[in-house]
Amino acid sequence: MARAIWKGSIAFGLVNVPVKVYTATEDHDIRFHQVHAKDGGRIKYDRVCTVCGKSVQYADIDKAYESPEGDKVILTDEDFSKLPAAEKHEIPVLQFVPNDQIDPILFEKSYYLEPDSNTPKAYVLLATTLERIDRTALVHFTLRQKTRLSALRVRDGVLVLQTLLWPDEVRSVDFESLDGVAEPKPQEIKMAETLVETMSDDFDPDQYTDEYQIELIKVLDEAIASGTGKIVAQPEEAPAAMDAEVVDLVAALQRSLEASGRRAAESSGKKAAEPKAKAAPAKKAAAKKTAAKPAKKTAKKATARRGA
Repeated sequence: MARAIWKGSIAFGLVNVPVKVYTATEDHDIRFHQVHAKDGGRIKYDRVCTVCGKSVQYADIDKAYESPEGDKVILTDEDFSKLPAAEKHEIPVLQFVPNDQIDPILFEKSYYLEPDSNTPKAYVLLATTLERIDRTALVHFTLRQKTRLSALRVRDGVLVLQTLLWPDEVRSVDFESLDGVAEPKPQEIKMAETLVETMSDDFDPDQYTDEYQIELIKVLDEAIASGTGKIVAQPEEAPAAMDAEVVDLVAALQRSLEASGRRAAESSGKKAAEPKAKAAPAKKAAAKKTAAKPAKKTAKKATARRGA
């Protein structure tokens, strides 16, 4: 794990649980520098004051707010320190709520919590309790002078803290395009549910890959291999012909079901064919016996086997 970004304790009633906080996720996107297209020189940015025209060091920069009416207010670090905030080194448990009552749209960032004690009995007690009651603890978490409402839950025996958006940070939505739309027909719903069933399986994130990044790495490797630092032009493939727009929803569902059925049949066929690999020697012996027969009869038999 990387270095802990926060140290403190969880206040669980009168129980104190010392913890260290670590960022739980990481961004694997490839980073690019901005360069001058003409000569490849790096582009640099300078903090320049629009009043005096001089470069300003980060330590000399304060934060300013401008109201919709045009009034400007400047706040310093001292002003921010006076604002109400939860105890900086404490994560107080506010209440426990059913897991399914937290809308996933509210989840923001995730953090792992490690016990910061020689005897992490209180940590294990809290984690075990959360798993048994099937509830999520709502807590306050202050990081970088900002207090967030957060969810505390358990993942693989480890406490995980996930910051939550405040309700007013989730935008309300009302699309006029959905007004007056007719309800789906029973036949359409039934076929859609059947399609869902054929495509349903347990979630396994390992079976999905970031195809964009894989192709991007190939492009970068090609540029490095060329020795010029630039991509060698490749002939473009002709775009595949697109099907005409399917107006009939039932027809589209039917085509999807047929395609899903073919994929399922191919998959089951491959699995069924795997055990037959051991019988290869017997097939070779049979082939020797029929080798002297005319080619036409052999071809007919092979065709018959495939048809069967």
